[in-house]
Amino acid sequence: MKLATLKDGTRDGRLAVVSRDLTRYADASFLAPTLQGALDDWKRIAPHLEALAESLEHGSVPAERFHEHDAHSPLPRAFQWADGSAYVNHVELVRKARNAEMPASFWTDPLMYQGGSDAFLAPRDPILMADEAWGIDMEGEVAVIVDDVPMGASLDEARAAIRLVMLVNDVSLRGLIPAELGKGFGFFQSKPSSAFSPVAVTPDELGAAWDGGKLALPLWVDLNGKPFGRADAGTDMTFDFPTLIAHAAKTRPLSAGAIIGSGTVSNKLDDGPGKPVEAGGVGYSCIAEIRMIETIETGAPKTPFMRFGDTVRIEMKDASGHSIFGAIEQTVEKYRP
Repeated sequence: MKLATLKDGTRDGRLAVVSRDLTRYADASFLAPTLQGALDDWKRIAPHLEALAESLEHGSVPAERFHEHDAHSPLPRAFQWADGSAYVNHVELVRKARNAEMPASFWTDPLMYQGGSDAFLAPRDPILMADEAWGIDMEGEVAVIVDDVPMGASLDEARAAIRLVMLVNDVSLRGLIPAELGKGFGFFQSKPSSAFSPVAVTPDELGAAWDGGKLALPLWVDLNGKPFGRADAGTDMTFDFPTLIAHAAKTRPLSAGAIIGSGTVSNKLDDGPGKPVEAGGVGYSCIAEIRMIETIETGAPKTPFMRFGDTVRIEMKDASGHSIFGAIEQTVEKYRP
């Protein structure tokens, strides 16, 4: 089934079940007022949501037109947002851009940071920034929402805890990252609010593309209406989601509704850096990668980071070409207090 949170003027929105083709929705707030409420009581609520979803498909319940602009991120705020970096190729390229050495342990021990989870952006809301000089970048990712995960969870326990899958735009401010990391205390100002796809889906909706830990489909990233990235989310993923979840739960339990991100989807080409889409490659899911490759090839980057007025669109389609999660589509705008 596909679930969305509709904007209704409240902080946490209203839960809705969305049709598989993303054209209609049925109000689900009588079962649980919010998605977090459903996740808190998933074992009891999920069967009722699934029944409502089937009734929606058959046209046997009242339905209204679903507009992605009316949707908030599935969880407008969450108790936990921990973003991994499962595509180590991306880490390697970005660290080269900072002239930082790549420790061998990065290939065996996942990287993860704890992001701000108290104010996510809606998938069609603008990215408000005060200064272009901060190096505004998009990062196209996949994320999962989990049920309660015990501390020290095994890979099987972590896999069994995955309840929903969605897409992410993990906005990054590249110009602020080096100084923050130089303090030795991690990201904060350089990682502003992220946005998630209009709908979150249960893994069964993904069919053979989902193997329990990876989603093997291309992630479509367009910048200003032109193809920028088509990297396959199931390729070159060094750490799958059960591994990331177990890593996050090594020393603490995770509560229902915690979000775990994959990090920027990134593919290699012949065991080397990828190529732009227009050059026959699968492109990139963030600007930092192409800038690093430009630096390797020409000695300096030429692709600018996002500027006011630039628009990014992030989407994933099934084998028939139909959108699975709806689209994140955001324009960078000047923040004016």
